[in-house]
Amino acid sequence: MSTTRADAVLGYDEALGVYDPVMGLEVHVELGTATKMFCGCATTFGAEPNTQVCPVCLGLPGALPVVNATAVESAIRIGLALHCSIAPWSRFARKNYFYPDMPKNFQTSQYDEPICFDGYLDVELDGGEVYRVEIERAHMEEDTGKSWHVGGSTGRIHGAEYSLVDYNRAGIPLIEIVTKPLVGAGERAPEVARAYVAALRDLLRALDVSDVKMEQGSMRCDVNLSLRAKAGDDARSPEQLAVPLGTRSETKNVNSLRSVERAVRYEICRHAAVLESGGSIVQETRHWHEDTGMTTSGREKSDAEDYRYFPEPDLVPVAPDDAWVEQLRGTLPEPPAQRRKRLQEQWGYSDLEMRDVLNAGALEIVEATVAAGATPQAARKWWLGEPSRRANGEGVDLVTYAGQVGLLPAHVAELESLVASGRLNDKMARQVLEGVLDGDGGPTQVADARGLELVQDDGALEAAVDTVIAANPDIADKIRAGKVQAAGALIGQVMKEMRGQADAGRAREIILARLGA
Repeated sequence: MSTTRADAVLGYDEALGVYDPVMGLEVHVELGTATKMFCGCATTFGAEPNTQVCPVCLGLPGALPVVNATAVESAIRIGLALHCSIAPWSRFARKNYFYPDMPKNFQTSQYDEPICFDGYLDVELDGGEVYRVEIERAHMEEDTGKSWHVGGSTGRIHGAEYSLVDYNRAGIPLIEIVTKPLVGAGERAPEVARAYVAALRDLLRALDVSDVKMEQGSMRCDVNLSLRAKAGDDARSPEQLAVPLGTRSETKNVNSLRSVERAVRYEICRHAAVLESGGSIVQETRHWHEDTGMTTSGREKSDAEDYRYFPEPDLVPVAPDDAWVEQLRGTLPEPPAQRRKRLQEQWGYSDLEMRDVLNAGALEIVEATVAAGATPQAARKWWLGEPSRRANGEGVDLVTYAGQVGLLPAHVAELESLVASGRLNDKMARQVLEGVLDGDGGPTQVADARGLELVQDDGALEAAVDTVIAANPDIADKIRAGKVQAAGALIGQVMKEMRGQADAGRAREIILARLGA
């Protein structure tokens, strides 16, 4: 638990009554390349510390970098998907600052000549409102190493007994996507921030350029926020847009959608409290604490000139020709929002059903199951049932869990075919699915091994019905008198008599026929 002192905060509604929030979001995305940005070292997540390093990414004297061509290609595809212009000529620069996890004492990045610039991403909020997030730039750079602070209670350097550095991450390709100032969101600013990062994550996943696992740090967001005095009721009015921007704070490395939203809300309340007390906002970086929902001060934020940027002398400029850019444009996937709407219409899902699929992260796996032959409703039903419950219990997403236990879309389609053919009822199908999840084989194999199959012999079913009717004359009389709904009680007993292997629908037909109902 964090032990840091809490800052004063103003109530959210009270803060927005006086101030208009302005945001800038910087999202860092680790590309899913096999090797690092400027050397041939592997990028495998979770490798033993300092086993994926070489003279280049360790910054040893005389080591020369070479640009990763796949990273450049990914950067261009990201820029195109964000409706950016692609620079015909861009170059790398050295961003100079000292930090223990950066062995060269500078980061190879892009400064005044990024590869992608002037784009946008439209994000849909709850209720259907669309907010356009304008993109300032998307540029290439390299990641830093990772510091491990051992001892203490916070995992940070303050209070730690000692620190270790793992340079495996140093040099992994990054794309930094920087928005222009986001204005006019008002009380929905936290929601806009979350919706943007979520939409960006979906887009990057569709492009297949990153695994975008925020919990592993392969996608993380820096939240810049400032407040300015309101000049009128309309936050996007010319009068309001003319009000100078306030001093910003930058909350670093926020690594979940929920935390992005909470960090924006907290900083609005903190800034407002400082300003209302007559104080001034310090331009600084801040740390987000998930356990307390607060930020704490990190260090004063440097301006661009403090980094002493200058062109990287060891790398040639990047100059993609028009033909290559257009070729890459042709590889772009269908935009995720457009795809979701198309699939919802094709599948006939209600808004609530589609939301459940999206919240479970099951869109792709449901789509694959439908392609394997299942109906859309069956695919949704089976994936969001026991597999989703077990995935939640394991603390992993549905797709990861399915991969761990070997559950395939073809298995779910096969299970549904066993139900549709009349071999299994839903209760039996659930037992079969549990067997598949437990590693007992495919659906048909599990059903065969457990002897699960509906009895198709009407003679045996009729005999069971007669036995149950004879044992329950009161219920039978109610059905004869027209209370057809009472048949449910008899059906349950028939199912018990048949050890769950009767067709409930056929049992109902026979009961009503026997009783003349």
